[in-house]
Amino acid sequence: MKKFTNYLGIFFSLTISFYSFADVTIKSDVVYGHKDGLALIYDVIKPDNANDAAIVFMMSGGWFSRWTPAELVSQRFEDMLDAGFTVIPVYHGSAPRYHVPDAYSDVSRAIRHIKLRAQQHGIDPDRIGVTGGSAGGHLSLMVGLDADAGDPNSDDEVMRQDNSVAAVVAYFPPVDLRQLAGPGSWSERFPALNFDPEKAESISPILHADPDDPPTLLIHGDADGLVGIENSVMMQEEFQSKNVESQFITIPGGGHGFQGDDAQLADSARLEWFKKHLL
Repeated sequence: MKKFTNYLGIFFSLTISFYSFADVTIKSDVVYGHKDGLALIYDVIKPDNANDAAIVFMMSGGWFSRWTPAELVSQRFEDMLDAGFTVIPVYHGSAPRYHVPDAYSDVSRAIRHIKLRAQQHGIDPDRIGVTGGSAGGHLSLMVGLDADAGDPNSDDEVMRQDNSVAAVVAYFPPVDLRQLAGPGSWSERFPALNFDPEKAESISPILHADPDDPPTLLIHGDADGLVGIENSVMMQEEFQSKNVESQFITIPGGGHGFQGDDAQLADSARLEWFKKHLL
């Protein structure tokens, strides 16, 4: 039986039960910044059996960030919620108006905001993981590999906060944007790639690995016709050369976007990775 309390959007939180799901409290539309008169938001979905660890999900496909009701996101991450993880879907400035560097700047700020407000969200700032697929996988890797301690001289308290995470799981991520950025066939399909190619190095995960990076799991199908599996192969080789704790799982016959048994296999591995490194 489904329970739903909305209060016409007046209050920030609601309680929901989705059949076999753990009861959760949803804090919707938390504003982590503004740009061009627009609010940047994330949701906080906290199960009643919360273990104080959180998993941030990059709501991004092709660097489009389409808003989805938190109630539906809850259904998508039943396994994480049942395991006690607080799930935080993050939205960034979306293509076609904004480009990949903008998206990364946004989600990096979101991590800082989440950590700054960790006590309010009931989570441990040192036990935050990040995950996503495709463009969301790219952003997850960038968050994990490009962390910093914050700017102590900033007038913005959010930017004074560090943006490090404790674990990363990336599904079929593009890892080198140097051949994709700028006008061309890729940007015709994915307008977020139509940015100055000189900025591509700064947001290519393959160029950012170092020994201080968090434990990272890569999952990729060997029949991916959009983002070839060589992306994860190269990334794993780079992790190994830099002594980063990592694992690479190949989904035989898996395409771009896992379905059925492939999705179950990937999601199970992701959950175990976060249990190992966040609990």
